[in-house]
Amino acid sequence: MQTIKAAVCRAFNEPLVIEDVQLAAPGAGEVEVTLEAVAICHSDISYADGAWGGFLPAVYGHEAAGVISAVGDAAGDFKLGDPVVVTLIRACGSCPSCASGKPTICETPYDAIKGPLRTSDGGPLEQAMACGAFAEKVVVSHRQIVKIPESLPKDLASLLSCGVITGVGAAINTAGLRPGQDVVVIGAGGVGLNAIQGARIAGARRIVAVDMTEEKLEIAKEFGATHGVLASIKEPWKAAYKALGGRGADAVLITVGAIPAYEQAPRYLGRGGRAVMIGMPHSGDEARYEPVVLAALGQGLVGSKMGDVVIQRDIPWMIDLYEQGRLKLDELISGRWSLDQINEAIADTKTGSAKRNVIMFDKG
Repeated sequence: MQTIKAAVCRAFNEPLVIEDVQLAAPGAGEVEVTLEAVAICHSDISYADGAWGGFLPAVYGHEAAGVISAVGDAAGDFKLGDPVVVTLIRACGSCPSCASGKPTICETPYDAIKGPLRTSDGGPLEQAMACGAFAEKVVVSHRQIVKIPESLPKDLASLLSCGVITGVGAAINTAGLRPGQDVVVIGAGGVGLNAIQGARIAGARRIVAVDMTEEKLEIAKEFGATHGVLASIKEPWKAAYKALGGRGADAVLITVGAIPAYEQAPRYLGRGGRAVMIGMPHSGDEARYEPVVLAALGQGLVGSKMGDVVIQRDIPWMIDLYEQGRLKLDELISGRWSLDQINEAIADTKTGSAKRNVIMFDKG
């Protein structure tokens, strides 16, 4: 096993610790990727804060990009030196979910505690979300990675691993938006801005962004929102109705984990509309609905994990959109930090003002 540096969570809701850890060589079907960038997702922060429990110590991080530095047997057609994005979608490819085109909900379990990571003294260390990318290198399944153009900067590429595919995919794959439909996006953070982009790419007629701050509503308009509504006003869904010409939305995309947002989401819907649940509340949090309203109006609630993407199909498509100037990536990055600055970057992300902070491994 080789020694690398990683940001380790040893206690929930405490700063991560930069330390030496051990990384095993790639086994069958696996590759080693030397990382150049990893973005900080709110899911990483929620895990590190103990919102969903889990094993400790652990290495979080799952929005990454780098270059393949070792290849195990039977690892597809990947080779040394290939630039790739690394995702948390460790799909087996043959279970009923994978076989039906839903690799994000693969049914084959993966024991992340028995994965390639160990502490410096050989103790167990969880490879959280099957990635453990708050580290200099990762060893992952070849099904978790997608080759990218040499010309695509790794900081931008890392955003495609989760935030972009989750937001854009939720609008296009899960909501199935069609040209001329109306959309409400609750939350204008990293995922919300990408949901707005996805709605724009799908040809939505009106896109109403709902957020707590005027500043983020203005940013949302730069990404494609046609209207903005402050979530703090009384009955914000009425303002959204007005913006939509006096009717409810065909789809409401909930990109935050706040329970009030989940409970209010159906109020934004029109007849036959669907609320798409994207943001991740803490374990144990519950929302209340009046089912008779949804039943009477033919409305629905549906979950969306990672935008229901097939990464080998959707990531190359999104790269093409970026290269054509139809998908914003550069504008999503709020700051670039070194691994030693990860706790500062996390604190900045927690303020809610950042879109995406990215850890760059070439920053000393």
